[in-house]
Amino acid sequence: MSHPLAGVYAASVTPLQADFSPSGEAIPPLLDFLARRGCHGVLLLGTTGEGPSFSPEERLEILRRALEVRTTHPDLRLLAGTGTPSLSETAALTRAAFDLGYDGVVVLPPYYFRNASDEGLFHYFESLFHQAVPADGFLLGYHFPNVAGIGFSLDLLRRLKEAFPVQFAGIKDSSHDPDLARSLGERFGSDLLVLTGTDSYLQLALENQAGGCITAPANLLSPGLRRLWDACQHGEDGAPIQEAISAQRHILEGYLPFPPILKALLHELHGFPRWPVRPPLVAADPERIAAALAELITEEKPSTDKSTLPWRT
Repeated sequence: MSHPLAGVYAASVTPLQADFSPSGEAIPPLLDFLARRGCHGVLLLGTTGEGPSFSPEERLEILRRALEVRTTHPDLRLLAGTGTPSLSETAALTRAAFDLGYDGVVVLPPYYFRNASDEGLFHYFESLFHQAVPADGFLLGYHFPNVAGIGFSLDLLRRLKEAFPVQFAGIKDSSHDPDLARSLGERFGSDLLVLTGTDSYLQLALENQAGGCITAPANLLSPGLRRLWDACQHGEDGAPIQEAISAQRHILEGYLPFPPILKALLHELHGFPRWPVRPPLVAADPERIAAALAELITEEKPSTDKSTLPWRT
């Protein structure tokens, strides 16, 4: 996969202050941390970043503050989550992201109308491309039907790719469906950029011509994900790396939703502030945090050196 956006991305958490407002000054250090741990790029304001919980004005301020990381990591790719149920609001956020210099946008389908037809969804995205995506800009559809209630069919993907062969780069596939990963490879090959949202499927996705991943656990597990991505690019056996990543992912899945537990673990393991989550999410309680830490560390035995853990690399 040679697409300019191929690689490993963290679906970043969003640092918040005690009053639930965005902590702008904390965003660049978090992104610096992710860049140093092997991420090719970062998605701001996805599901893990609590994107739908913020106003357009708050989103824009978060996107602006994130750009500060480029003073130390000029090549770090930045993607913005800009999808809303409103076409006009999505177009405004998308235009703003490209005007700021973002490398691409990740856009949910309009998730209020869950029974929208492929025809209606095509016209939604057709209008969005014409209104907000520059000729050399990249848009990824955000396929997360289990949460959004609506997604992208293979036929809709084909139609969008044919109509906008450059601008419609592909999808972030958070379906957690291995059969879809195979079908995407069979149907599109490397013509459609697929970034899987499931760490435990990264090797499978890459074997089916995907270009990488955008995942929530990458906030912690990005070193292992990058090692696996690099191994696959060089034709090496990534199975042992994938096995370790999958074990960690499955542990973290026992403590959903991701934003509260990831923020807690970033605090416990790396010393970041204990950022809250915005309601309706609630903070992880101490018992859950302790249990998650115990499981993660136990999974890494027999080594007792915490410096060897995936998130410490």
